[in-house]
Amino acid sequence: MRRLLLAAALLAALVLAVPALAGPGRVIKETFHEEFFNEIDAFCETDIVVESHLVVDGTTWIRPRGRAGLIYFANRLRITDTFTNVDNGNFVVSTANFIDKDLRVTDNGDGTLTILILSTGNAVIYNSDGKAIGRNPGQVRAELLVDHGGTPSDPSDDTEISFELVKESTGRTDDFCEVVVPALS
Repeated sequence: MRRLLLAAALLAALVLAVPALAGPGRVIKETFHEEFFNEIDAFCETDIVVESHLVVDGTTWIRPRGRAGLIYFANRLRITDTFTNVDNGNFVVSTANFIDKDLRVTDNGDGTLTILILSTGNAVIYNSDGKAIGRNPGQVRAELLVDHGGTPSDPSDDTEISFELVKESTGRTDDFCEVVVPALS
C-alpha cells in the first residue's frame, strides 16, 4: 500500500509539471529517476532507528481518450528501498516492480472525475544475504475522486478529493514489519 501511495504522490507531482495537452491524440511519455533519504525513528513501532534509501525509476504515459478527450495515465515503476539499522548495520532491501494505469475515467458532470486505477506487480524483501524473506505479488484497484478545476481534459489543475482502495491485494501479502524487524535486529 505504501508503494501505491508513493506512486500516487510521484504521479501527482508529474501532473503538476505537465502542461495541458495540446491537440487530440497527443501522447506524452516521461521517464524519471528520484532518490530519497530518510531516518525513521521507532521503525515498525520498535526502538529500532533505520536509514532508508529509496530509489524510484519509472516511465509515465499520458494520453487523451474518448470523445471528451479525458486524460489517462499509465506508469511502469521500479522501486528499491534499502533499510539499514543505524545501530548494527543490518539491512534489508525491498524491491517492487509494478504497472499502474487508469482503467476508467468518468466525468461525473458535477466538476469531478472518478478514476479507477489498477496497480499490479511484484514486491520482494531480501535480507542482507540476498535471500527473499517476504513477498507481495498481485494487484489492487483504487478509486480516485478529483475536482477537475473546470477543465476535465487538463489534469494540471486537478485537486484530489478522495482516494479509496476498492479491491484488496489479490496475491500473497506478507506482513512487512513481521519479516523485516527480525532481519534488522
